[in-house]
Amino acid sequence: MKKDIDIPKVEKVYVAAVKVYNEAFKVEEWNAYLINDKEEAIEMALIVSKGFDENKETSTIRHKLEHLPAKSFAKIEFIQEEVLALNNQFQVTFFAEGKMYEKKYLFRKNSVNEKALRELPIIPNKGILAE
Repeated sequence: MKKDIDIPKVEKVYVAAVKVYNEAFKVEEWNAYLINDKEEAIEMALIVSKGFDENKETSTIRHKLEHLPAKSFAKIEFIQEEVLALNNQFQVTFFAEGKMYEKKYLFRKNSVNEKALRELPIIPNKGILAE
């Protein structure tokens, strides 16, 4: 039965952690972004995030993006420094091309740091892509 279910592979959609300057608070902070590098828009993106390790777990946070145009990105959430010491998982579900897609993205604990910064698709800032 399970072999009969077609689960399309997610391609060109990423979750990234980017360090940006917050003008309001005059500090640099980490934010998570959803990147759509596809040639078409994605619709009704539902994102469920949580931090965890063997001993701790954060609250589960849910986000919704109605529409993310092709070749664009959107902020998901601010990531507190304390949470970077945990594994951070983002489960993303969205519609594109008339199909539903789902993928879990993971930032392993302590993997979001200045040394790991790389070029990102679409976003002009450097950041870290989740696995």
